[in-house]
Amino acid sequence: MKTKNNIAYIPIILQWALNVALVVLALILVILLGKETIYIFGFINDGEHLTKIDLLEALLIYFLYFEFIALIIKYFEAHYHFPLRYFVYIGITAMIRLIIIDHESPSDTLIYSGAILLLVITLYIANSNLLKRES
Repeated sequence: MKTKNNIAYIPIILQWALNVALVVLALILVILLGKETIYIFGFINDGEHLTKIDLLEALLIYFLYFEFIALIIKYFEAHYHFPLRYFVYIGITAMIRLIIIDHESPSDTLIYSGAILLLVITLYIANSNLLKRES
């Protein structure tokens, strides 16, 4: 009997550890978001101006930070559940960033575009009534 009571605490301890780790991760992301803000506005850029590509890349990284922070917020709001569509949003943003940074090979760019199309289709299916949970 006593063993069952001890085993019942394992998910509680693991959930607590996960929550603490996510809060620490959120704090780190907020700090990095602040550093990226300073970088974008050129305060630590030593007076040099950002090129258009560098600025676009920095903005996409900025959005990735926002999306990860929003994912952590939604995790706590959804009672310890990560919504699938937020992972898809992050994937789409990351693929767009990859196309902007690595666009030398047309075949790679086409493959990345196909990955974005697949993610958009996934997002459509995830938001449709096919995957909605019944109340």
